[in-house]
Amino acid sequence: MSFFKISSLVFSIFFSVSAFAQTVSVSDPWIRATVQGQKATGAFMKITSKEGAKLTGVSSPAAGVSEIHEMKMEKDVMKMAAVTSLNVPAGGAVELKPGGYHVMLMDLKAPLADKATVPITLTFENAKGVKSQVELQVPVRAMHGKMEHKH
Repeated sequence: MSFFKISSLVFSIFFSVSAFAQTVSVSDPWIRATVQGQKATGAFMKITSKEGAKLTGVSSPAAGVSEIHEMKMEKDVMKMAAVTSLNVPAGGAVELKPGGYHVMLMDLKAPLADKATVPITLTFENAKGVKSQVELQVPVRAMHGKMEHKH
């Protein structure tokens, strides 16, 4: 294959993946701060997609294990489990939030302090099977709210 054909192929693959990545956007990402000895935390955000996509993976150098998780009530018990993927509908959004879908960062390499940032890479796949990645610098937030207990 000639240099020109190889260059054209690489160029077209790069721009088709870049164009797909532009159809997915992430807003308001944040990670819950941790304390010394805490080995897991959650990351939250809103993901929108112009053409529809599937979140198929997540990774971060801050954690030994990064997964997409779902929390849901089953009878009177809150359960959390990893899911293999998360659909983001065309023209719609999925909110990753406490008590629902979220990114779970486990086996943390160090505590995550308030106002720090953590790199996270999200992997998406479109309906044609084309994969793309969105790289984020996610701010860490301390939870300062007082917990109220009422009877």
